[in-house]
Amino acid sequence: MKRVGVLGGGQLGRMLALAGYPLGLRFRFLEPAAGSPVSGLGEVVTAAYDDLDAAVRFADGLDVVTYEFENVPVRSAQALAERIPVRPPPGALQVAQDRVLEKQAFEGLGIPTAPYMPVGDRDDLESAVARIGLPAVLKTRRLGYDGKGQVVLRAPAELEGAWARLGGKPLILERFVDFTRELSLVGARGTKGETAFYPLVENEHTDGILRLTVAPAPLVSDALQARAEEQMRALMESLDYVGVMALEFFQQGDELLANELAPRVHNSGHWTLNGAACSQFENHLRAICGFPLGATEALGHSAMVNLIGRLPALGRVLGLEGVHLHLYDKSPRKGRKVGHVNLTGRDPADVRARIERLEALLEEGGRGEG
Repeated sequence: MKRVGVLGGGQLGRMLALAGYPLGLRFRFLEPAAGSPVSGLGEVVTAAYDDLDAAVRFADGLDVVTYEFENVPVRSAQALAERIPVRPPPGALQVAQDRVLEKQAFEGLGIPTAPYMPVGDRDDLESAVARIGLPAVLKTRRLGYDGKGQVVLRAPAELEGAWARLGGKPLILERFVDFTRELSLVGARGTKGETAFYPLVENEHTDGILRLTVAPAPLVSDALQARAEEQMRALMESLDYVGVMALEFFQQGDELLANELAPRVHNSGHWTLNGAACSQFENHLRAICGFPLGATEALGHSAMVNLIGRLPALGRVLGLEGVHLHLYDKSPRKGRKVGHVNLTGRDPADVRARIERLEALLEEGGRGEG
């Protein structure tokens, strides 16, 4: 019986544990907050991520450590890696935490990305805008997610307000990408370098938060899928990666521009719980534990709809055809992901009709278990 340590106790850690118990795995979590979604799913060590003494206690008796949250301090992951296998490796965490290092990693492998420039002070911002042009997106280099820590700049007059909002920390300016659509690829790499990739999926965001994923993405050519896989494989090999990774893309016509990588299981891979032969969560555990990777083909057509800010009338959701409900045991709060719904169907039109029925129900604003 392998014992898996997870840095983080959010919904991703919860779904990892739920996928791992049928495999005979046992879990321990390091999580700063009490009452997290993993409560009751394993031992929880309540301590700050940068508490190295707590991290050493957390690691005692574990076989492998992973993370469900990429803003874990790299120093803590490195300290653990001196005692126990940490997968993915701390180097991948370091690259993913800094948008400039991330872009440099893409560039070094010939992976196309939007033009960018680091911004350290107000003069840097002026220089970056002069070089990259407008519109552009000013982002914090670290700790931004779900649309946080970024401002779209469309006119020179907006620079002052953006600097007042984000200045004082390391930033990056990226050219605004007028994309056809947003895609993402989720893949896994094992301890022997073997890889497996899920189909590209199409994502829709609102206010920087993922709202909808359609799987597989419609109208994806074999060449586009192969190119995305080639780029992720190169990235995984360069980082000596083990585990599941997600790579987000902007599609412009027949071209892909890499946007961000996530060194963990990913929101856009939640559809795999009900729509793929082996879920991203099980495949992550298979990879980090040295087991063979599972099959990644889609079983048909599906979609994932995030539940954000409030719970729907659960009985009504469960009454819809083709519905699979996943709640995170989190109290509702504005902008907070409290669960998701996976929808499966016979064909894309069938899935689209079910999305529309679910969205209509969610718009009604029902709460509770009625």
